[in-house]
Amino acid sequence: MILSISGVVLFGIVAFLFFRKDGLKLSHGLVCALFGFYLSSTAIAPSIKAGSASLAGLLGGLKF
Repeated sequence: MILSISGVVLFGIVAFLFFRKDGLKLSHGLVCALFGFYLSSTAIAPSIKAGSASLAGLLGGLKF
């Protein structure tokens, strides 16, 4: 079974869990979100997208 989920939703869930369970402060979450928005407009954004797509393909190809 292949489960496909958007990276944004996945990172949102992880951030929410950190916020609820591990004491992530709201200000820390906002700083991380702003960093992501600024990072997405830089020249390195295509490399990050390609790397994350490659990692998703690698994880999707694992058989248990």
